[in-house]
Amino acid sequence: MKKILLMMLIIGVAMMANAKSLVVYYSRTDENYGVGFIKEGNTAKLAKIFAEKTDSDIWEIRPVKPYPKKYQECTQVAKKEKSDNVRPEYVGDIDISSYDTIYIGGPIWWGDFPMVVYTFLEKHDFAGKTIIPFVTHEGSGDCGVDKKIAAVIKAAAVKKPFSLQGRTAQTDREKTLKAVENFLQ
Repeated sequence: MKKILLMMLIIGVAMMANAKSLVVYYSRTDENYGVGFIKEGNTAKLAKIFAEKTDSDIWEIRPVKPYPKKYQECTQVAKKEKSDNVRPEYVGDIDISSYDTIYIGGPIWWGDFPMVVYTFLEKHDFAGKTIIPFVTHEGSGDCGVDKKIAAVIKAAAVKKPFSLQGRTAQTDREKTLKAVENFLQ
């Protein structure tokens, strides 16, 4: 019996050592609320910290048709996409089959992820995977994206989301690092 338990422990440790994680995110540059025109999106900065702290691979969702550069115009496009339940196409793709844990990130637009994130979610098989959402926002919090994701991909374990103000992710790396480290503990 002890040999069996020892063998199970060794196999479990080996499986954990081979576990792979991936950070997938959508982030927008150009004019953003509260930070003006930016060259690297709020969520991109956060995604890179998640990848660094979890030793994850990273992949960016890039829409085929970019969102407008001006903030107000972008919000109107995003609002229409959400109301029409649009699934915008994105450039390229990534094979997620070898990943056990996938961090999914994006900004909160009109109380939800941008619709291009749902295009990605609906395109892949997440069966047996752990999904950890993360969001940037300017006051709305996570808006229950974990429940929204779980409704779309039922065969995955969707965890509680990480939420951070986009302005913080953009302007305060130390505070962002500490928040991510606390979340991952």
